Amino acid sequence: MPSSPKSSTHYARQSATSRRSTVIIAVIIITIVGIVALLRPIGGSRCLSPHPRSVRVVWEHGRSDGNLGVETNRHKVMGFVGIQTGFGSVGRRKALRKTWFPHDHEGLQRLEESTGLAFRFIIGKTSDKAKMSALQKEIAEYDDFLQLDIEEEYSKLPYKTLAFFKAAYALFDAEYYVKADDDIYLRPDRLSLLLAKERSDPQTYIGCMKKGSVFTDPKFKWYEPLSYLLGQEYFLHAYGPLYVLSADVVSSLVALRNDRQVFFSRTCMHLLGTLASDACFRMFSNEDVTIGAWMLAMNVEHEDNRELCSPECSGTSIAVWDIPKCSGLCNPEKKMLELHKKDTCSKTPTLESDDD
Repeated sequence: MPSSPKSSTHYARQSATSRRSTVIIAVIIITIVGIVALLRPIGGSRCLSPHPRSVRVVWEHGRSDGNLGVETNRHKVMGFVGIQTGFGSVGRRKALRKTWFPHDHEGLQRLEESTGLAFRFIIGKTSDKAKMSALQKEIAEYDDFLQLDIEEEYSKLPYKTLAFFKAAYALFDAEYYVKADDDIYLRPDRLSLLLAKERSDPQTYIGCMKKGSVFTDPKFKWYEPLSYLLGQEYFLHAYGPLYVLSADVVSSLVALRNDRQVFFSRTCMHLLGTLASDACFRMFSNEDVTIGAWMLAMNVEHEDNRELCSPECSGTSIAVWDIPKCSGLCNPEKKMLELHKKDTCSKTPTLESDDD
């Protein structure tokens, strides 16, 4: 039966209303899309991860329990590797990101998943506003830093190292914590294999161990003002460019109290305080010597591995640097790229050491 004029008018009005609603919804969607497009970075800028990897660690001054001013769930990994870097090492970081250290968030994620190791650049702060501004831009672009609340100075490297271990422990639930410098060529896959081995002693200090004459001449870079306490030769300790502490060892360091008001004491470890038992550990001028001294005091197991300080790439080398000519690679910005082009450095398979 044909529709009455009244019914036709009713449906026509409904249709018109429906079309108007559709148009309004379309306009709203187009507007939202336009706003999103305007907020997008222009050009080829890298999209930032919704879960930033870089973090700034600040200690609460005046507290004595050593707690960090960071509230986060500890990220579970087999090992955390802190690449120690500074404000003058922009070129080194560029070279690293072109070789074994992934330059993007996804690459870092894949490396962590394949090795069980997390990697971050470790840096302090400076009063130079231009340098701090440049660092913030680098963090925004790469998102691969852990910032410490400590002045970045060569003379304060022992303090920075202790601050690093405390911060790393607070943020990462790892079996091992690795201190590495930004001027070595590293094979993360082989480092992972080393850390995955079973060990009978939970308190382990792994590195390329050395002894040697104490530097008593102020003209030398590694001069030790407290050389009179050491005698003619250093005790056994790991080379500074790369060494590993097990979680049990680092947890003991974390127990150190936070007392920054006696920061420059030469006789006690007062950057972050003394041990909870009020024991007093000495801070030497050189970071590797300082850590080595504490390891002796803590009675940990020393594990010597020469693959951590190989002078050239091999089928089992874990870290390559110009030992003993340089503490790290000589001219690292150039040498890092040269090594990475060699198949013996970057493409040889992961093999266990003959020492196993």
